[in-house]
Amino acid sequence: MIALAIGVLSLAIWCWLVFAHGGFWLTRERDTRDLPAPPAAWPDVVAIVPARDEADVIARSIGSLIAQDYPGSLRVILVDDSSSDGTAAMARQLAGNHPLEILTGQPLAPGWTGKLWAVAQGVEEAGVQPRYLWLTDADIEHAPDTLSTLVARGEAHDLVLVSLMAKLRCDSLAERALIPAFVFFFQMLYPFRRVNKPTGIGGAAGGCMLVRRDALERAGGIAAIRTALIDDCTLGALLKRQGRIWLGLTDRSRSIRPYDGAGVIAAMISRSAYAQLRYSPLMLVGTLIGLALVYGVPPALALFGTGAGRLAGLAAWALMAISFQPISRFYGRSPLWGIALPLIAAFYAGCTLLSAWQHMRGRGGMWKGRAQAAEMR
Repeated sequence: MIALAIGVLSLAIWCWLVFAHGGFWLTRERDTRDLPAPPAAWPDVVAIVPARDEADVIARSIGSLIAQDYPGSLRVILVDDSSSDGTAAMARQLAGNHPLEILTGQPLAPGWTGKLWAVAQGVEEAGVQPRYLWLTDADIEHAPDTLSTLVARGEAHDLVLVSLMAKLRCDSLAERALIPAFVFFFQMLYPFRRVNKPTGIGGAAGGCMLVRRDALERAGGIAAIRTALIDDCTLGALLKRQGRIWLGLTDRSRSIRPYDGAGVIAAMISRSAYAQLRYSPLMLVGTLIGLALVYGVPPALALFGTGAGRLAGLAAWALMAISFQPISRFYGRSPLWGIALPLIAAFYAGCTLLSAWQHMRGRGGMWKGRAQAAEMR
C-alpha cells in the first residue's frame, strides 16, 4: 500500500506538471514566432559584453555583434574583466574599423560578483542616450538580425526586457546527454508562458537580454542585484516589477562554449545550484527528496513494483518521457533520451549536492578563479 501511495503521488505530480504547469515543456515560445512589424523608428542600442579570459570564443562573439544588420544606432562595449589570456587584444584586432569600444575593467569591488561588476561598468559607460541595453555573454554568437527582432518585439509590446534562451552547444556525448535536460529543468522552474504573462513570474536567460535602460534605472540599476549568482533570473524578477517582460527559445543565438565532458557540465551546474536553494540545508534536503519522488520513484516502481503500483510508475515514467520530447527535437536528439531522464536527473541531483559541498568549503560560485558565493555569505 505504501508503494502504491507513493506511485500515485508521483503520477499526480507528473499530471500536474504536464497539464497544469504553464505548458513549460511544449517549447512554444520562440523568437521567430509572432514577430511584430518593424518599428517606425529604430532606437539607439548599446551592447555590453563582460569578458574574463574568453580568448577562445571572443572573436566569434564580438564578430557577430559588429556584423548586426540593425537599422538604428548600435554601440558595442566589451568590458575586459582582468583577463590574462589576451581577450581584449584579440577583440581589438578583430574590430578593425568597426565601432567596438574596449573598456578595461576596474578591480572587483567588495560585495559584487565579477560578471555583474563588469556589466555595471559597461552600463555606466553606455550613458543615458540609448533606449536599450543589450546584455550578452562573451560566449554567445548571434545571427545578423537578432537585435532587429529583439527591438521589434520590445517596441511593439512595450517590454522592459526581451530575453532569449540561447541554444547551447550539443555536440559531445556529455552535451547530448545532459544539455537538453538543462534547458528542460530551467523551463520547469521558469515556465516561459508564465514569465511572459503580465502577472506571471520573473525570469530571464542571461546569454541574450535586451533591457530598457530607463526601467533598469528605476529598478536601482545593476547594483540592485550585485550579489546574485543567478543574475539573469534575478534581473528578470527585478524588471518584472517595472513592466512586461518576454522570454523565449532561439536557435539563432548560440552558445559556442564547449562542454566536452561531464565534469565540465557538473562545474557549470554546481556553480549556482545551491544559490537557487538560497543556501538553505532544509531546501536542499527537500529538493533531493522531491527529485527522488518525481524522477526516481517512477522507474523504480515500473521495474520492480507490482500491480497498481507498477502501473502508476509506468504511467508517470511515460509522461516524463513524453514531456521531454519537444526539447529533444529542438536539440535534434533521439526520443530515447526521454526514457533516460531519471538517470540524467540523478546527475543533476549530484551536482546540487556538489554545489552545497563547495559552498560549505568556501568555494561556492566558483568561476574563472573566483569563489563568488563565499564572498556573498
